[in-house]
Amino acid sequence: MSEYKLSLEKREIVGKKTSALRAKGFIPSVVYGGKEPILAASEYVATEKVLEKAGYHSPIDLDIAGKKQLAIVKDIHFNPVSRKIINVEFQAIKANEVVEATTPIVIANFGESEASKVYHFMYTKAIEEIDVKAKPADLPKEIVLDASALKDVEEKLTIKDIVLPEGVEFADKELDPEQVVISLYDPAAEAAAREAEAEEEVPEAADVPSDNGEKPAEEEKAEEA
Repeated sequence: MSEYKLSLEKREIVGKKTSALRAKGFIPSVVYGGKEPILAASEYVATEKVLEKAGYHSPIDLDIAGKKQLAIVKDIHFNPVSRKIINVEFQAIKANEVVEATTPIVIANFGESEASKVYHFMYTKAIEEIDVKAKPADLPKEIVLDASALKDVEEKLTIKDIVLPEGVEFADKELDPEQVVISLYDPAAEAAAREAEAEEEVPEAADVPSDNGEKPAEEEKAEEA
C-alpha cells in the first residue's frame, strides 16, 4: 500500500466535452496498464494535493469506482496560460514488479561544507532529477547527494557520487558516471571580473566626440602641433 490515496470516478465524456468536467472542478485522467485504458476523473483540489506530494516517483493507491489499483504518475498536462492541471495520465503497476520513476535530486549539507562556510562559494545544479527503478515500496521520494565534503572551487559532484538506497538502481544502464550534478563557483570573483570588464569598456575621453560632432580641443591642438 501507498501513503498516497486518490479516488477516481469513471467517465464517458471525452474530447472537447471534458471542459465541462473541468468547469465543475474535476480533472480528467487516463489509467494505462490494464487490458484497456480506463477513462476517469477526480476532484481538482484533492488531485492537486496528491500529485504535489507524490510527483512522478511515488506510488499512489487509486480507488477507481471502488476498485483498487496501485499506480504512478506517467504524465501531467497543464494549461499553458493558467498552469492549471488539465489532464493526468497514470500507469498501473504491481507491488512485486520493478518499475521506473523520475526522482528529484536533493543536495544536502552544502551549508556545512568548507566551500560554503569558509570560502562562501556557491553551486550550480546541472541535473534536477534522474530516472531510477525499483519495486514500488522501495521507490525513493528523492535522491540525496551529500555535499558536505566540498572544499575547492574546482570540485564537482557527479553521478558516481550518488549513493542509491538499497533495492534501487539507475534506470539508464549507460548513464555516464562522470556526468556533473553540481559544480562550484566563487560569486565574489565573478563579481570582480564583471566589474573589471565594465571598466575596460568605458571609452577614453579623447575617443568620445563632442556634442556638435567636432573633435575635442585636445585633439585639435595635437594636430596643429
